[in-house]
This record gives sequence, C-alpha cells and structure tokens, in this order.
Amino acid sequence: MKVLVIGGGGREHAIVWKLAQSRHVDKIYCAPGNAGIAETAECIDIGINNFDELVNLVRYEWIDLTIVGPEEPLSRGIVDAFEREGRKIVGPVKAAAQLESSKVFSKEFMRRHRIPTAEYKVFSSYLHAEDYVRMKAAPIVIKADGLAAGKGVIVAATTEEAVQALKRIMKDKEFGDAGNRVIVEECLQGEEASFMVFTDGSTIVPMVSSQDHKRVFDDDKGPNTGGMGAYSPAPVLTPELESVVMEKVLHPVINGLREEGIKYKGILYAGLMIKDGKPSVLEFNCRMGDPETQPVLARLDTDLMDISLAIADERLSDIKIEWKKDAAVCIVLASGGYPGAYEKGKVISGLEKANGLEGVFVFHAGTAFNDGDVVTSGGRVLGVTATGRDIKAAKEQAYKAAGQLHFEGVHYRKDIADRALNR
Repeated sequence: MKVLVIGGGGREHAIVWKLAQSRHVDKIYCAPGNAGIAETAECIDIGINNFDELVNLVRYEWIDLTIVGPEEPLSRGIVDAFEREGRKIVGPVKAAAQLESSKVFSKEFMRRHRIPTAEYKVFSSYLHAEDYVRMKAAPIVIKADGLAAGKGVIVAATTEEAVQALKRIMKDKEFGDAGNRVIVEECLQGEEASFMVFTDGSTIVPMVSSQDHKRVFDDDKGPNTGGMGAYSPAPVLTPELESVVMEKVLHPVINGLREEGIKYKGILYAGLMIKDGKPSVLEFNCRMGDPETQPVLARLDTDLMDISLAIADERLSDIKIEWKKDAAVCIVLASGGYPGAYEKGKVISGLEKANGLEGVFVFHAGTAFNDGDVVTSGGRVLGVTATGRDIKAAKEQAYKAAGQLHFEGVHYRKDIADRALNR
C-alpha cells in the first residue's frame, strides 16, 4: 500500500518512521517533509494547505491513505476536501477541528457539555480585556483565540505581564487574526499531562500517557514554545486517573460532538492540569502532539497502518492496540533565539553518532539540505528520542545522544523528565 503523510516536522518524521515498519506499506510520500524524512519517504514539494495539488498527488500516484500531521490544514478543511473526492484520510473534519482552531469554540463547547476546565471570559475589545485583567489580578492566563503554533498562550505571573500579553496579541497582532479575540482564564495550579486517543467517532482507544515541557528554559522558565521535550509514561496519570479522564473528558467530547451533528475521527489530544487527583482541560489539539508523538510512537507495538486504516474505515473496535513496557524520552534541540527570532542554515554535525547509540532515534523537525549538508531550517530542529527500561535510563541515553549533536547556537533544556524522576 501507499501512504501520504502531510507535514514536515518532528511529529511527521516519527509517523513516517513508524509507518515504515508496517508490513502493509510499500511506499511512503511526505509533503513537504524534511531532510530526515527524505531518508525514508519520497518528499514532495507541495504546501500543506494546497489541497487541490495534494488530492491530485493522491489520485495520480494511487495513494491508499493520507495521514495529516499539523493542525493548520485540519483547521482549513483538508479532510473535508479529501472526503469529497472519496479519498481515505485520517483526521477530523473542519467543524470538529474547531476544538483546536478556536479556543472560544472549545471553551464554550466544554461549558455546554460540563467538561471540567478553568473559568474564563472572552473579549474582542482590548480595553475591556485590560480592565478585566486589572480587576482580576495575576496570576492569570491570556490565550489568543486562533492557531498560533503553540505560542498563543501566555501564563502571566504579574498584572503588567498580562497587559503586555494582551497588547502583543490584540494590538500588535503578533499572531495575526488569531488574536482578534482573546480568552482571559483562571490560572490553574497542579501538574500538566498530555492524554491522546485514537477514535473512529464511536470507539475511543487511549494511547500511553505523556508529558511535555512548554517553556524554553530549565525549571519551566521563559516563554512558551511548541514544546522543548517530552517523556512517556507520565507518572501523574495513574491508571485510575486515566479512567476518570476517559469518563469525564474524552467520552463527553466525542459524544457531545456527535450530539451536535459532528463526527470526530482521528486523534484527539487533551492537555490536562491535574490537581488532587482531578483533571481539568487546558486545551484540545486535533492531532498528535509534538514532541509527545516521538516518545509515544517509540512505545507503540501495534502496526500504525493497521490503526490508521481502522480509523478511516470506522472499525477501530476490531483492533487490539498494544504498547511496549519501555519508557521513552525526547529532547528537543532548538535554534538559538527560539521561540523568538533565530538564524537558519547552520550545519548540523553528529547525526550518525547519535543515531548509532542503542535505543536512540533522532527525529528531524526543522532541517533541510544545503550542498550535501544537513542544515537548520526551523526553530525546533531535532527531537532526540531514546527508549530504556525506565524513565531514568531513557533520559540518560537521550542526553548522551544529544551530546553528540552540534550546530551553531544549539539550545536544549537539561531537565527534561526530571519532574517524573523527582516525584
């Protein structure tokens, strides 16, 4: 069978890597891909939002299934476009993807269906939002309504920081039209965790738990990023708590959408805050998280193509999904300056040495080729992922591999997975 993966980041590299292990898959295409993906798949230079060309590629190459990695094409309706042409694709339709593409839609949906989340107010006026922030005082959370590449959420420790966040989003338009509306939200305390599931609209199958690190610097300091590392399993999500999350969050979401006339198929990600054994939803993503995908898929023991076809054909209940007992840790190597301005084109060295270590795979996120060299082309450049018998062993191997890699300005956190080890 032939499969197309949409996207070109670390998540997509992990998906391609896992699909390549499938007994069903003869050829993998990726649009647009990156330097690491190109070692396994045929990379096609088509933009992720160019639906007409992507559909034509699937038609002319007789591709059997498409898997969507990033959020933007989902929010623009890529699944709707493919389904109109009778093409199999894994991902939610545009109406369902609003859970991620509009934080206002998501919060109001949770309110309607009594899904636990923080108290909030929605504003389209900067002056009204500022007045409210000054009345409520910090700590407080400011969220751009639309997609902002994981950077549109600011946890403000002071009132002035919150006001500055409002200015950046609503006045300076740092995230464009995504900031036309903002949510001002209660700042929940506790421990964060990521909980992802496969679903075909009826059956919901949980993945193993994971936890990512959003802030750019050690000790969870600095601005939010798309994610600086992740590990699996997340000890905070006990089996008992996972059952609560399924009952109080995941089933109400899928059932609630169905009640509103929307069938959700694909992957659903719940970003959770856990306190005193109770979960609250911070956000939903309508695709696999990045970098959570890297350690989670490293632990998947079932053929990913089998799962994907079962989702597309609405027969997920027929599949038994199994996981390896090993733990996994992913460390993101970023360009200097990220998540702010950074330079591209820096030569990357040490890839062969790092990949040669036992249990290690280096997933490419922002890489490209230049005169035979692999160079940086994004803010998050590599996701160094290692498996081990437990979190401690996986972490040690991941950092050993990270130490083999170099490019000018490289930055990575030194405390990924410490939260799990210090519990």
